[in-house]
Amino acid sequence: MSLVLPTVQTEPRLSFADLARLYWEMTRPRVLALVLFTGLPALAMAEGVWPSPGKAALVLLGTAMAGAACSVLNAYLERDIDARMARTQRRPLPAASVAPGHALFYGVGLSVASTALLLAVGGKVAAAVGLISILFYVFVYTLLLKRRTPQNIVIGGAAGATAPLIAEAALTGQLTAASWILFLIIFLWTPPHFWAIALYRKDDYAAAGVPMMPSVVGDQGTRWRMLAYTLLLVPVTLAPCWTGHLSLGYGAVALASGLWFTWHNVRVLQAQDYEQDRVMFKASVAYLFILFGAMLIDLALAPFAR
Repeated sequence: MSLVLPTVQTEPRLSFADLARLYWEMTRPRVLALVLFTGLPALAMAEGVWPSPGKAALVLLGTAMAGAACSVLNAYLERDIDARMARTQRRPLPAASVAPGHALFYGVGLSVASTALLLAVGGKVAAAVGLISILFYVFVYTLLLKRRTPQNIVIGGAAGATAPLIAEAALTGQLTAASWILFLIIFLWTPPHFWAIALYRKDDYAAAGVPMMPSVVGDQGTRWRMLAYTLLLVPVTLAPCWTGHLSLGYGAVALASGLWFTWHNVRVLQAQDYEQDRVMFKASVAYLFILFGAMLIDLALAPFAR
């Protein structure tokens, strides 16, 4: 699908509150919450101190707007896919609650606004990383990979892992090991998380013509790949301890939660059941929040340990 501007359409006559809700829904708030949460530790890891609340809020706002732009433009470009999938048919665009042209302008506007804000508060590197993440998500993941290869989520996951890079670049003007480690954690976590969805929503993706991993290598082949990525992920979650950015207290939580997440992967392999795949998806979300929550607690307690 190309970026050709659609014919002018208007939304149904709705109240301002209803329109605001629909436009907010297109940003995928749950995904935004995850993006912001994974960006938070990078605000303090590199330099060991937290920035001022005002600076942090503006950096996170710029990061959130970049993530929202990705979601809105993805919704515009994939509205035909969403219309064929049971879990997405009621989204604003396939339900014809929002005109495609309006969604396109909204997504482009968010892209411009996020880039301008990050440039103003964080400098060129932060703005460049934010803009590159949007362009990568739209052109590489959505347009090039999504409909062509089962590796779509592996490669495309890089765009969803950039919040720590944006946060550090906005505060220091550079990218160091601190934010790259966080980037790698999110990047390796993404395939087990999304392939769990692809397993229990396999028929949905097949109906939409999206070549997700279960349709190409089978259910068990996908589950083995999920375990492989998890086994790569767990040692990387311990890397902040080795580099001195976080304490052994965080390391203990990372190791324990990593073993718990690995256990869920093994259960998925043994059960060979879509209900267990659904449990695995929920566990993946909980695991990421435990991991990054432990980072935040560790960073908050760091001044008292000195």
